Amino acid sequence: MEKEIYHRPLSGYVGLLLTLALLGSGAGVLFIANEAVLLSILGGILLICGFLTFGGYLVINPNEASVLILFGDYIGTANENGFYWVNPFFVKKKISLRARNRDSEPIKVNDKLGNPIMIGIVLVWRVQNTFKASFEVDDYVRFVEIQSESAIRKLAGHYAYDNFDEEQKEITLRSGGEEVHVQLETELSERLLIAGIEVVEARITYLAYAQEIAGAMLRRQQATAIVAARFKIVEGAVSMVEMALDQLSQKHIIDLDDERKAAMVSNMMVVLCSDKDASPVINTGTLQQ
Repeated sequence: MEKEIYHRPLSGYVGLLLTLALLGSGAGVLFIANEAVLLSILGGILLICGFLTFGGYLVINPNEASVLILFGDYIGTANENGFYWVNPFFVKKKISLRARNRDSEPIKVNDKLGNPIMIGIVLVWRVQNTFKASFEVDDYVRFVEIQSESAIRKLAGHYAYDNFDEEQKEITLRSGGEEVHVQLETELSERLLIAGIEVVEARITYLAYAQEIAGAMLRRQQATAIVAARFKIVEGAVSMVEMALDQLSQKHIIDLDDERKAAMVSNMMVVLCSDKDASPVINTGTLQQ
């Protein structure tokens, strides 16, 4: 049996009247019993029953449930807030139905490429099935903690930390965004279903390379960025040189032979591609000097 059963307990105020009736009746019988043995026994039994009823009172707060067990048999779950009275021999196991946060400490895992990274998540969860939470796992809170770590390791193994080339279009942990979060929520939901846990939300809150490779990876990222920037600069410079030569030719400002064109292209490329300001040199002679 894996189905949660709803149980409607008796009102606590009715139970209170029963307690008062038993205690009052027992005290009254003992008062009139004098030396009558049977009446004394009856009075004692009524008093004992009255005191036993105190163990049946149950208060359920909002967003809280109580799992009721009788001698190892699951009776049902009371989840409506209020004041109730149940069988005094019931074992009453309180379970909170409120949403809970788990902000996991960053753990070291390997990404798809085998790089050690540090990753942490925040998980919002709550108990949805009190039967599974109580009987399918030993400790559902501890179960959530362990399965969360396992889901993080599996997620990291499916994605690389980042792409090092703009031409790579694979989804990564750093740039995956909502798709990575959906994958994380799906993985956690499947793992926690056995414990009757509902995953409300799961998000990556910390992501970084492990300390031993952080410096090397930073230099690699910087080098990749520099190469990409240089590519754009050269691409733009070639377009500008081509435009300049075309306009000079179309407007007949100056006729250049191949040698002069080569010299002009070389000078413009130096000026446009240099990472420092070029120093102009004034030629007061002829073009051949």
